Amino acid sequence: MEKFVTKIIDMMKEEKLFASQGGPIILSQIENEYNTVQLAYKNLGVSYIQWAGNMALGLNTGVPWVMCKQKDAPGSVINTCNGRHCGDTFTGPNKPNKPSLWTENWTAQFRVFGDPPSQRSAEDTAFSVARWFSKNGSLVNYYMYHGGTNFDRTAASFVTTRYYDEAPLDEYGLQREPKWGHLKDLHRALNLCKKALLWGKPNVQKLSADVEARFYEQPGTKVCAAFLASNNSKEAETVKFRGQEYYLPARSISILPDCKNVVYNTMTVIPNLLHVSIDNCLKLIIGAAPKTD
Repeated sequence: MEKFVTKIIDMMKEEKLFASQGGPIILSQIENEYNTVQLAYKNLGVSYIQWAGNMALGLNTGVPWVMCKQKDAPGSVINTCNGRHCGDTFTGPNKPNKPSLWTENWTAQFRVFGDPPSQRSAEDTAFSVARWFSKNGSLVNYYMYHGGTNFDRTAASFVTTRYYDEAPLDEYGLQREPKWGHLKDLHRALNLCKKALLWGKPNVQKLSADVEARFYEQPGTKVCAAFLASNNSKEAETVKFRGQEYYLPARSISILPDCKNVVYNTMTVIPNLLHVSIDNCLKLIIGAAPKTD
């Protein structure tokens, strides 16, 4: 394993692919969800993780290393979360100087032959991402954001040829609505909160039995962003935050980039309509839907 990893890292260094060399790679990963089988190897499993992490660090890539779902990631290796609701299930980094990283936010579920189609709503995906960043999350990586095709023998055991076609972009690269558009709008809303998330002091305020406000504010400035979150999965609710009333649909999060105005709610989907025409099955044209009277 060490020979293989070293060979791959050396090839990347030769092409100057790491961010420390001016390249695009900002993170490296060693192992994947080993924690799920580690107990079967008892002390040898613990020793292996320590060895693998330290071996990776010794390769001096100049970028951070991560281990997915590995609570005892050694040294400066960052333990990360994989799942659907890491904002509520992740216990946090194993050291205070490590960021909270979500390496796999499952937009659906890969299928093996015989499985029914896997669906995850745009609203649930958006809720999970907003929840994560409201609780001091630093990164979300979608798995998958773009579906694909397992050609020939490239698929894992019994995995179907079509892979994650329910992702925001399907295996042909076409937008799957409403998931693609709803997440695009979410990313825009989060971008409006960037100064508060980076510079602000985190605060939590209970607004009702099922609603809380998580907000980031830089004292002495106007920098402030708030996330109003309802955990009531059945009923909508109107709450008061900083003297103003806000309506929250059931199990949703509203984003206020200035702690005043709602620009996005995870349950409110704005249609992103596309008009697609195919000419003799050879030419594909994608454009905005024509207006109707």
